[in-house]
Amino acid sequence: MKFAVTIDPNINRWDLIRYAEELGYDRAWVPDSQMIWSDCYATLALAAVNTKRIEIGTGVAIPGTRIAPVTAHSIGTINQLAPGRTFLGIGTGHTAMRVMGQDPMPVKEFREYLRVLRSLLDGDAVDYTFRGRTQEIQFLHRDRYYLNLDNKIPIYVAANGPKALEATGAYGDGWVTIGGAPNEISDKLERIHGGAAAVGRSLDDNFQTSVLTAGCVLRPGEKLTDDRVIDEVGSWVTCELHFFYEIWKKYGENDDMVPAHFANVWEEYVDRVSKFSLPEDARFRQIHDGHCTYMQPEERKFVTPEAIKATCLAGTPEEIIEEMKAREKSGLQELNILPDADQAHKVYRDFAELVMPAFR
Repeated sequence: MKFAVTIDPNINRWDLIRYAEELGYDRAWVPDSQMIWSDCYATLALAAVNTKRIEIGTGVAIPGTRIAPVTAHSIGTINQLAPGRTFLGIGTGHTAMRVMGQDPMPVKEFREYLRVLRSLLDGDAVDYTFRGRTQEIQFLHRDRYYLNLDNKIPIYVAANGPKALEATGAYGDGWVTIGGAPNEISDKLERIHGGAAAVGRSLDDNFQTSVLTAGCVLRPGEKLTDDRVIDEVGSWVTCELHFFYEIWKKYGENDDMVPAHFANVWEEYVDRVSKFSLPEDARFRQIHDGHCTYMQPEERKFVTPEAIKATCLAGTPEEIIEEMKAREKSGLQELNILPDADQAHKVYRDFAELVMPAFR
């Protein structure tokens, strides 16, 4: 079992990655979202030249805001600074696109994007279509090392839907998910292996599987209603609440889209959104305020024990270790934690001291 962190990309706090390295974490993921954080590649560059061991990469890159050759070139540049410990995490773009009021990239386009990325990062020539015109492209000046493709850059794909999972198997070196219940992991891995087989690939033990979540290690006597717990996981729980609201709205306010763990607060949250100051077509800016960075104070009441249990990894060290071992048996290889930005140092330290030793 590997352990990773996802940071809020703040160009002034790149040293959070160095801190994670000092604590013994294996990877640091840096999200790519233009409207809410610093540039992920600038943050990665600073981390690359100031760390020695930890693997670093995007978590995750967004295809809707950068064309495939640019993404390949950017991560290839980071690989020149941190050769052999650079990876590319990529997804369709829930965060970056929804905070601009846009939808994530459709899976068909995403699969094509992955195809181009895979070839470019392998150093191969590939047919690439831009604005209706298709040309064969390939990186030049490889011998001058403006970027590094000699050390393989693995592609880790964030996916949950069936078609995206198949694309992961076709072009990815690993898979990123959220939630991660053991039965869900095994079912989705089966779909990924099917996607690989469909293009003649066979995935071996080097194929990586990672779950992204928030975590809180409870001390004796602590409860999920305690302030410290809510402070550490609240930004993640409310991020999921915002996501499900977007899905609920998109599908015609279909209550079947509301998860059971938000059912008891749903009506109150919908009422909150209805009173936002911006018009309905601009409310995404208020809905996603604080996205995976901090919890809006007015939304603290929505971070219930039911929601924490369903969306986070919160419990005593023994409970978290037991849960992680169950997930490991189902095929999970990495725990990736994303706490509230202001609580990151404490959460990283708690997992490093109280959970990670059980797996080392």
